[in-house]
Amino acid sequence: MFRRRQPTTTDSPVEDAAASDADASAARPGTTAAKGRPTPKRSESERRRRPLNAPGDKKEANRQYRERQRQDRSRRMQGMQRGEQWALPPRDRGPVRALARDYVDSRRRLSEFYMYGLVVLLILLFIRNPLVQSIVPLIVLVAVLIMLTEGIFIGRRVRTLAQERLPGESTQGVRLYAAMRALQIRRLRMPKPRIKPGESF
Repeated sequence: MFRRRQPTTTDSPVEDAAASDADASAARPGTTAAKGRPTPKRSESERRRRPLNAPGDKKEANRQYRERQRQDRSRRMQGMQRGEQWALPPRDRGPVRALARDYVDSRRRLSEFYMYGLVVLLILLFIRNPLVQSIVPLIVLVAVLIMLTEGIFIGRRVRTLAQERLPGESTQGVRLYAAMRALQIRRLRMPKPRIKPGESF
């Protein structure tokens, strides 16, 4: 009366077991199927992660690292001399500081000969002449007054220019920045001057 169901070719016991295992793994959250290959050893994994051009010798690797560091420093120094923003230290960055540098570099002032004056004063200090020794303090006083006067004038002028040409930009510290640049010898200024004395900016 009731006919027995004939097994088909697809309903093998092995396939039934595989299907039940797949269903069980799908039903259990957080489980993943087998990847089908053995787990590589630690040494093999490290060998695969190593760059293709990585030297095998530690001394050669250190040499290449020092060469890269030297090239980076050279590139940064060249960019700093040109006044590129990415290479400048934080105190030299921004349009206000660039304007201050251009204003200071646009004219020659007595303050930039300050370092030369220091050398002359050092020489005068070793001269054991009473007249020279009495003149040295007077020279120092005059030099200090000149530097203070020029520094105050330069700082105020730079701040006024920055407020006129770059409204909204912060001018904090720009007066001292400009005054200190004016004390430096022109050829030793960093970043190097972009304009020559007498040129407009």
